[in-house]
Amino acid sequence: MTSGQFKPLPEIIKELPPKYKEKLYSDVMGALGTLDWTDVAGLIALVMGSAILQEQVLAAILTYAEKELKAEVQYRNRPLES
Repeated sequence: MTSGQFKPLPEIIKELPPKYKEKLYSDVMGALGTLDWTDVAGLIALVMGSAILQEQVLAAILTYAEKELKAEVQYRNRPLES
């Protein structure tokens, strides 16, 4: 998608067509399992409160980017910031 140029992953995700975003959503929700949440704020609170859930979300996003988008992802392994 970036023709060999660096582009931040959040920017790439924002530019995805709807069907690709739906697939990414499905992959991330599959990684999270059956969490009990009622709204996006609740889901964010659950994920941000758990290093394990953060790792699962990150792994799902990286796997999606590498397999579906054929992107080479380079990142520093650090906790997500709230």
